[in-house]
Amino acid sequence: MRERPAMLATNLKILGVVLATVAFYTLLANMIPQLESEVPEEVAFGGEVTPEELVAAGEQLFTGAGGCTACHGLGARAPNLLTDEKGTGTIGARCGERVPGLTCKEYLHESLVAPGKFVVAGFPAMPDVTRGLTPTQIWTLVAFLEIQGGQVDVTAEDIARAEQASGGGAPAPAPGATAAAPAPAGPPAGASLEPLAILRGSGCFGCHQLGDEGAPVGPPFTGMGTRLTPDRIRRAILEPNADTARGYEAMAGVMPPNFGQQLSAAQLEALVRFLSGLK
Repeated sequence: MRERPAMLATNLKILGVVLATVAFYTLLANMIPQLESEVPEEVAFGGEVTPEELVAAGEQLFTGAGGCTACHGLGARAPNLLTDEKGTGTIGARCGERVPGLTCKEYLHESLVAPGKFVVAGFPAMPDVTRGLTPTQIWTLVAFLEIQGGQVDVTAEDIARAEQASGGGAPAPAPGATAAAPAPAGPPAGASLEPLAILRGSGCFGCHQLGDEGAPVGPPFTGMGTRLTPDRIRRAILEPNADTARGYEAMAGVMPPNFGQQLSAAQLEALVRFLSGLK
């Protein structure tokens, strides 16, 4: 009979430890910024897709989850695309003259899928968008860029060929096939929790270096864990304009402030752990 009070006391202690542990991790979870994830929504089109549909999808991607405005339009890290670039016009007006022998459509597509081919003098190479975007999404970007001063000539056949080449598309639609409006198709691209995939997909290497990868525009990722605490790294991602790293004062305000909206909380914490570990 004497064992019952002792057992009850032990059980109460165990219950207390469990409740304290749950309370601790609940508090910790609530301290992590609750962010809305914005990842590129996959789209699918039928054989009668219109230029207007492609442009609308491309604009949504360019100005939103595609992260294109993180570099383009700022005039510091990449050429302006939607406004005049040093008297050469908007991208749709000048793309057909960028590389002899390539049409505007060919040049824009090649620039997106093989960004190392046509690096504009004075700017770092663009990240490889094929890591985070589908062939269809890339063609919608081409259409959106073409309309900036030019004519859209992206077709359903272009999209179908690219999807087939990637191993993920249906056969090219026959002329006159039934059109389908943009619709969700499969899991969203860019939802990876793998740190390097997040960094590449977000265009971070356009300004930061890790080893031999990236451009030396902003503070390097290499050795970041020796310079900054995890909290400081998290703040630098969420509030890039709150502090400016010594030696990079001229680049203050260049880093886009919307990564908090583009990354999920899980992706953010994956990046913080990864960068903190770079000693």
